[in-house]
Amino acid sequence: MQTIFFASLSGLIFGLGLLLSGLANPVKVQNFLDLAGQWDPSLALVMGGAIAVALVPFTLARRQPLTLGTHKQIIQLPTSQKIDRPLLLGAALFGVGWGLLGICPGPALVLMGSGSLSALLFVVAMLAGIRLQQMLRHKVA
Repeated sequence: MQTIFFASLSGLIFGLGLLLSGLANPVKVQNFLDLAGQWDPSLALVMGGAIAVALVPFTLARRQPLTLGTHKQIIQLPTSQKIDRPLLLGAALFGVGWGLLGICPGPALVLMGSGSLSALLFVVAMLAGIRLQQMLRHKVA
C-alpha cells in the first residue's frame, strides 16, 4: 500500500511539474526548439533546474544503492557509457518526433489524461515502435 501511495504521489508531482513548466504544451516545446524563429528559452531553465534537483538523489544513490522505506531494493543505475548505432538512432528518432510534435513520452501521458487525441495517437505509435524494436532486436539476436 505504501509503495502504491508513493508511486502515485510521485506521478502526480511529475505531471503537475510538466503542466506548470509548460513541457506538456506542444506549442511551447516547438518554440523552444525553433532557434531560428520564435525561440522560447524558458524551457532551458526548467531543464537546468530539473538536472540540478536530480543531481542530489543520483549522487546519494551511488553512495547508498538501496531504496528507502521498508522494502529495501537495489537501485540499478545505468552503467553503460557506450555510444553505438542503436543509441544514436534512438536519440535521432526521439529528437525528430519531439521536434515535429512537441510531445515526448512523459508529457504525452499527461496530455492523454486530459483527453488529447494527438497524445493518445502518440502513445499508441510509441508503444508500437517499442514493440517493433523489441521484435527486431530479438530477431537479430
